[in-house]
Amino acid sequence: MLVEIHMLQNHAPSNLNRDDTGSPKDAIFGGVRRARISSQALKRAIRRSEIFQHALERAGHGWRTRQLPERVRQILLERGLSEEMAHIGALKASGFGNKEGREQAPRESDGLVRTAQTMFLTAADIEAVADVIYKAALEAKTPAQFKKVSAKELEAAVRDSGRPITPDIALFGRMVTSSAFRDVESAIQCAHAISTHPMTHEFDFYTAVDDFEKPGESDEDRGADMMGDVEFTSACFYKYFSIDVDGIVENLTSKGTDGMPVAEARSLAVDTVLAFLEAAAFTSPSGKQNTFAAHQLPDAVLVEVKSRKIPVSYANAFVNPVSLRAKEGLVVASIRQFIDHVKLMTRKFSLASECRLWFTTIDAELEGAATCDTFAELLQNLRSELQKAGSNG
Repeated sequence: MLVEIHMLQNHAPSNLNRDDTGSPKDAIFGGVRRARISSQALKRAIRRSEIFQHALERAGHGWRTRQLPERVRQILLERGLSEEMAHIGALKASGFGNKEGREQAPRESDGLVRTAQTMFLTAADIEAVADVIYKAALEAKTPAQFKKVSAKELEAAVRDSGRPITPDIALFGRMVTSSAFRDVESAIQCAHAISTHPMTHEFDFYTAVDDFEKPGESDEDRGADMMGDVEFTSACFYKYFSIDVDGIVENLTSKGTDGMPVAEARSLAVDTVLAFLEAAAFTSPSGKQNTFAAHQLPDAVLVEVKSRKIPVSYANAFVNPVSLRAKEGLVVASIRQFIDHVKLMTRKFSLASECRLWFTTIDAELEGAATCDTFAELLQNLRSELQKAGSNG
């Protein structure tokens, strides 16, 4: 079963996702430069949002981190190991972050030990690493002997044969080089959000003035203490997400090993999809939000539930960009153009969906879709549809 989410969301002046020069990210689409938000920025904002984490807090969540060694160090200290033995244990844990099992030196700036790569880990993963290292420390007895223990050998002892994973890992997947942790195939595909219209870069010139400074007569006392500029844009974005619900279930059940029961996994998969959709609607990337506070909600959401896993993005609705001078306004024109494209593609390709749920803030119906008056109604209807599909399958 496939759940596809399409959103049109207009953001006020902002710089939600910037490149290495500080400019809002962009892309050429349809021969026109568009504003862009990367899929990585969208997914992280959703995954780390209070909405998503609160909805799934009973099932737990994972962490993308390089701080596995420091987490292990803390556990070893709590179990009674000395500072020296715990430090050696942290160095051993750092070897779990690369294929060769090579230990990493502490960072000079803060003395902390980190893995070479960022890994998506659960509490169970961290505990498993700590258990093996703690046992090795007790067997070694002395720091000198403990140092001789190979991180690669310890890694093999932690090898994952089906440790339970959290719903965020089941949804977003993970890939690691260490054999201690199981790779998880992502159950979601997330497009880069692009503006429905041409992009315009603008600049905000700012100054900072000393509150205690009294203007004097000399030139040195006049003017600002600091000045600069921030680049920004405003755009109506099309966002597209495709979620393989069966993929979430397979990941949660560890594909037949010792994961959770299938019925429980299906129920959690439904919760995960609903939490993702709600967070996607109410959460935006954090880039320059203290400066712009671009917290606008979507004006249109289409959710499609398909038994045939044939994903279809409607980005080409905007291959011909919406006019910035549209008489009815940019947002309304974008929604109308989107509706026309969906209707065309549905008719031309006989696109089949078990269910289409449509929510919009304007008076515009989508043929073949059940119109939801509120976003809460859309969420409720989607839950019912997914539960029905799960009970039938």
